[in-house]
Amino acid sequence: MHPSLMAAAALLLAAAAQAAPPAVTVYAAGDIAHCGSAPPRYAGAAQTATLIDAALAQDRTAVVLALGDLTYPRGRLAEFTGCYQDTWGRFKARTYPTPGNHEYATAGAAGYFTYFGAQAGPGHYAFTLGGWRLISLDSNLGAAASASQLAWLRNELAANPARCTLAYWHHPMYSSGLKGVDPRMRPAWQLLMAAGAELVLTGHDHLYERFAPQDGQGQRDDAGGIRQFVVGTGGAFLTPLLLPLRNSEARDSNHLGVLKLVLRADGYDWAFLPVGSDALFAPDRGSASCH
Repeated sequence: MHPSLMAAAALLLAAAAQAAPPAVTVYAAGDIAHCGSAPPRYAGAAQTATLIDAALAQDRTAVVLALGDLTYPRGRLAEFTGCYQDTWGRFKARTYPTPGNHEYATAGAAGYFTYFGAQAGPGHYAFTLGGWRLISLDSNLGAAASASQLAWLRNELAANPARCTLAYWHHPMYSSGLKGVDPRMRPAWQLLMAAGAELVLTGHDHLYERFAPQDGQGQRDDAGGIRQFVVGTGGAFLTPLLLPLRNSEARDSNHLGVLKLVLRADGYDWAFLPVGSDALFAPDRGSASCH
């Protein structure tokens, strides 16, 4: 290539690199603080919080997604201001939450909404992180509230198209754990898939699982499907795996831990960060491009 052409190409590459938004790191898990556990109290939540503390100290731009069932047994305000605050509450200012079914064991999830205030929105909300659009949805709603949330989601996706989109809520569409397949969020999944979304993060089953990209009927779709992670390993307790569902690519029901995502302008990297794993355990990790 002629030197002048090489110089021009280098300038174009440099300009493109400057225009691309920087990568942002996310740490995510649900099913976190078991406030009624015997001494040492809420030790699991303390262990996963320590993992995140160390990571956030190295990266001031990183954020946390809290995937529901943040306190047990009933999501009371005292549980949030007590055992949650003592553990994951240390990075509350950098946390984007979503509620789980245990939050709603207190009427209207009042403890959750009082503790997080404006951070929780009305139960669903969206924000931009780097080059990604992130959407928090409430998977605990009745028919009328679900219809209202779907209308909001449809408008949100139309008004804020993005190359890369991540949604998160509590109940997984797909799981090889005790809770199994839960279709309640299928309409949201279908809207997200039509908009080209990449990822859905969930909790509820107390294990880690990664699925290949799928459509809303559980069919593998590498070209346009959504990859779902189940990360119910935030500290409460672990539950067993059953026979793996089709398209389940990685599973772990033996370790508490958090999912680390690096959200790049054109894709993402993932790694499951376990608590206290032994030398023979190889945590799940990988990379993918956005559609």
